[in-house]
Amino acid sequence: MSVDELVRENHEPKQIRLGPVGWVRWGWRTLTSMKTALILLFLLALGSIPGSLIPQRGVEPDKVALIYQQSPTLAEWYERFQLFEVFTSVWFAAVYLLLFASLVGCIIPRTTTYLRELRRKPPAAPKNLSRLPHSDSFDGDLTTEEAARRLRKLRFRVVTGDGWVAAEKGYLRETGNLFFHIALLGILLAVGFGSLYGYRGNVLVVEGDGFANTVAAYDRFIPGSRVSAESLQPFSFELSDFKVTYQVAGDKKGQELDYSAFLKVHDEPGAPGRDYELKVNEPLEVDGTQTYLLGHGYAPIFKVTDGKGQVAYEGAVACLIDQKATLTSSCAVKVPDAQPSQLGFLLRFLPTSVPLTDGTYASAFPAELQPQVQLIGGYAGDLGMRSGKPQSVYEIIPSELKDKIVPVVRGSFSAKPISVGGSVELPGGAGKLEFTGVKEWITLQTAYDPGRVPALVAAAVAVIAIALSLTIRRRRVWVRVKEGRVDVGGLTRTEGSAAGFTEEFADIVKALSAGEQDVR
Repeated sequence: MSVDELVRENHEPKQIRLGPVGWVRWGWRTLTSMKTALILLFLLALGSIPGSLIPQRGVEPDKVALIYQQSPTLAEWYERFQLFEVFTSVWFAAVYLLLFASLVGCIIPRTTTYLRELRRKPPAAPKNLSRLPHSDSFDGDLTTEEAARRLRKLRFRVVTGDGWVAAEKGYLRETGNLFFHIALLGILLAVGFGSLYGYRGNVLVVEGDGFANTVAAYDRFIPGSRVSAESLQPFSFELSDFKVTYQVAGDKKGQELDYSAFLKVHDEPGAPGRDYELKVNEPLEVDGTQTYLLGHGYAPIFKVTDGKGQVAYEGAVACLIDQKATLTSSCAVKVPDAQPSQLGFLLRFLPTSVPLTDGTYASAFPAELQPQVQLIGGYAGDLGMRSGKPQSVYEIIPSELKDKIVPVVRGSFSAKPISVGGSVELPGGAGKLEFTGVKEWITLQTAYDPGRVPALVAAAVAVIAIALSLTIRRRRVWVRVKEGRVDVGGLTRTEGSAAGFTEEFADIVKALSAGEQDVR
């Protein structure tokens, strides 16, 4: 081998193979770095945005159903990316778990370093204190013991030596930093504990009806993996009345000002009832279970007589809101017990019905001032309610039942509305539809979250801890006493805090040079 080849071989860079263990170590260090933790926190916050903007199935199932009805393609894409259930989605859980692992990997070495720092004594004083960023000197008979005592009064940790004193304080800065990370971990654990042992459910209740906290009573029930039917608190209530007030004039005419649901609550079976006014952001709480008032709407009362002259249906029908400003709503009445054939009706409810110039009708105000119902369509035949296939109680889709039902009434938005007490006779003696009154419904969310209080405590600790971390600075002070001359030096161990330490250092020198009566 020539000299040039030998030199080239010795100087060429060699590729280092990490191997499986090396890649695992590199991945763990990357995951537990501060940069990765900040990125994961940002992704967690970013992932929460669609959960705030898009209706969530566990909170507003009626709005989710409305999106499916109005924009089925958009709803399909939302469903594909789990945007109707953001906080229980796979991708949100992945970010959550990675952040959890990153925090654990960050806290363990920081705790070890922090405990080592607590045991470490302040270093001995340098020989030349004048070279430090902050220094001063004065003449006096100050002894090392007296200097140490005065520095302890200023809450410094003090170590003395032969003619010198070393002092340090500001350890709470790292304490705050560490407790902030522990608090974040506590929040994640509290949320995880709540998702395991907590539950939430949604239900729609019409005036005059009741609710019992059982799985079967919910329209939608989302339990934690450790929740059983026996875990639910056995309370119940009846919806006695519902009151709502609206803005009656001005630019915001028709806007809701306030609404309340008046309940008769039984905290447990056999317990006497107690009156409770349920308002928005003022939930009913029974044994840690909170019931929130989410929304409201109208439930017109109908009576259906079938072709044989028998009352096949009578009751209130909850309507989905089409226009929030006026509470114009859509209803579907399904009568599977009608004879000789099942009956179904599509209706439009107008709380304050007024005729328009084009011959149609609309609601001018959300309050129940002139309630009327328009019959959009009436159908006879097999509604498919006994087929075992799930279907919405809020709608009838004629296109899906075109071979099973036939229209008996063809209505439109220009059809003359029916007032309370009015009726429509179906052609061919198929029956009669009567509009007999109006009730209101409310939507509720019942939630039990055992991690709620721990999460609140952890959040409070995080706020206090970050305040300590941002406001407290580590600083060291040294004093050398020799032949009636006292030299004082100091420096900060926190980047960017030198300017703030200048005034404090001057106070320290003043305290050391002053008499006993001036020591703070």
